[in-house]
Amino acid sequence: MKTNYLFATTLSIVWLAASLITAEYALPNQGASDNLVVDPPKKATTYTVNPEQSAMTWNARKIGGEHNGIIKLAKGELTLDGAKLTGGNFLADMTTMRDTDKSEPNERLMKHLKSDDFFGVEKNPTSAFKITKVTPIRGAKDGEANFTVNGDLTIKGITKPQSFPAVVKVTGNAVEATAKLAINRIDYDIKYRAALIGTAADKIIEDTFSLDLKIVAGKVSL
Repeated sequence: MKTNYLFATTLSIVWLAASLITAEYALPNQGASDNLVVDPPKKATTYTVNPEQSAMTWNARKIGGEHNGIIKLAKGELTLDGAKLTGGNFLADMTTMRDTDKSEPNERLMKHLKSDDFFGVEKNPTSAFKITKVTPIRGAKDGEANFTVNGDLTIKGITKPQSFPAVVKVTGNAVEATAKLAINRIDYDIKYRAALIGTAADKIIEDTFSLDLKIVAGKVSL
């Protein structure tokens, strides 16, 4: 009898220990999956770029002066989650490039800029930009840059990463994004009279030119 009592007691202890271990390592809410509510993933809103309302202006400096001009956008889109920019891309029509220095276009200048010395427009009629990463800027005030945009810029068939601050504003069904980029033309094999290439006499045109962007887009209707 004493042996049976000890055996029963031992079994009780083992059972109790196993129960405590199972309770300690049990998964939370196990067996309650039917009551688990999972929020659906958020879906970004797509805005289609309006080429007529958008603008891309350029500035190139040289010794003793500078040239300014415009390039029209062909198409593009921006994606946002609420008021947060999440992605996008746009295509520029390089055949529309012209100067705005005077009321009449400088045909000689445009012919040269579109040649292989510069943008090789006949072989590369478009340039493109694709957003790869967007980082909100904390504490940005109204009118100040509120996002840092990273992306791939393609000119003359050459793609290089670019990063720049941007101001993004959402109003109703429209979004407007403005930014300024400083582009090193050497990165895109535009070496004519460049400071980094050639002799001192060739260092006439600055290696960096600027692009001012104004992207206006509207919400896609479903």
